Amino acid sequence: MLDLRLIRREREAVRAALARRGDGSEERLDRVVELDASWREAQQAAEALRAEQKGASEEVARGKREQHDVSATLERLKSLSGEVKALGEQARTAEAELQELLRSLPNMPDATAAEPEDEVLRVVGAASRRGRDHLELAGERIDMERGTRLSGTRFSYLRGDLVMLELALVQWVLAKLRGKGFEPVIPPVLVREHALYGTGMLPDTEQQIYHLPGDDLYLAGTSEVALASLHAGEVVDARDLPLRYAGFSPCFRREAGAAGKDTRGIFRVHQFDKVEMFSFVAPDDSAGEHDRLLAIEEEIFSELDVPYRVVNIAVHDLGSSAAKKYDIEAWLPGQGRFREVTSTSNTTDFQARRLEIRMRREGAKPETLHTLNGTAVAVSRALIALLENGQRDDGSIALPAVLGPYGAPAELPPASKS
Repeated sequence: MLDLRLIRREREAVRAALARRGDGSEERLDRVVELDASWREAQQAAEALRAEQKGASEEVARGKREQHDVSATLERLKSLSGEVKALGEQARTAEAELQELLRSLPNMPDATAAEPEDEVLRVVGAASRRGRDHLELAGERIDMERGTRLSGTRFSYLRGDLVMLELALVQWVLAKLRGKGFEPVIPPVLVREHALYGTGMLPDTEQQIYHLPGDDLYLAGTSEVALASLHAGEVVDARDLPLRYAGFSPCFRREAGAAGKDTRGIFRVHQFDKVEMFSFVAPDDSAGEHDRLLAIEEEIFSELDVPYRVVNIAVHDLGSSAAKKYDIEAWLPGQGRFREVTSTSNTTDFQARRLEIRMRREGAKPETLHTLNGTAVAVSRALIALLENGQRDDGSIALPAVLGPYGAPAELPPASKS
């Protein structure tokens, strides 16, 4: 949520920032400013009338003690009561609409968030080779047919060596992150609506979220939701910052609107596992933390020997909570193109304000801190990148040596032809 005080102080700067998104949010901002003025005017008028009410009440009490005629004052009191009630209702109506509109406004994009023509920052590794896709290479180890029979499209069974590869990948990433100061967390995957609102998933991505109406709970599409709420409603000692967490969980997405897109294989599925980084930092440190999360993501894919490129996401493609976002897109020989495998976003104070998470510096009043998130590894997409980039001419697959100590095989044999 945007800071209403900032909107009052720097309306034109906020409007110009939102206009970069190209989604019309600056027009909603204009309405927010109008409602804010109406709300404050009604409040101030009501306060003035309440002061007059108090004076009239005192006058009535004094007149009765002194046996004066107070009928005119009583009539005025009656009129004032009606006016105060009407102004109070006007203020409540304006505030309710104001808060609803404020909730609908996205975060202001950072000045360095890219324009469309400036997105790609760098390419790392050779990305020219074409080859077989992950389903051809995996064979029965990715069982789409039985997964679909069980649960419908975009579900699969992962079997045999690929299970060991996934578990090794997750353990390796968690060990790496723990060494960098992230506390491992396995969070709940069923969350309340407030947690989704707090992260900006609502109102924004309702069409992608599974809802369990009988319990009024939602299946989280990323552990970012649970990690962001870990300190909801708290005031954190500034000396304890940064707080860094690495959450491992299954994730669930409806993929509404994705009909016909990535229907082959496990690139776009309804259920997948992911390790997510999440940081709580002081406002002055969030830009540097964003660079740090990106560097970790790059380190992971460099050590996995997967060619990739780094993309500064164009401002009109940012989600509602992100001020700036980087994607890492891995080269997938089976598709002959780069595809997104991780992202990292700086959400500045947007999520923390919604979740009422603040920090206190010594001797100062509490202030809203900043939050950031970054995918360390989305397992299904990482597996695709490993299979396709590790493929040999005979169909076998070389796997990164860094995963061996965590239980991954050194290589996978060719898929059986049965």
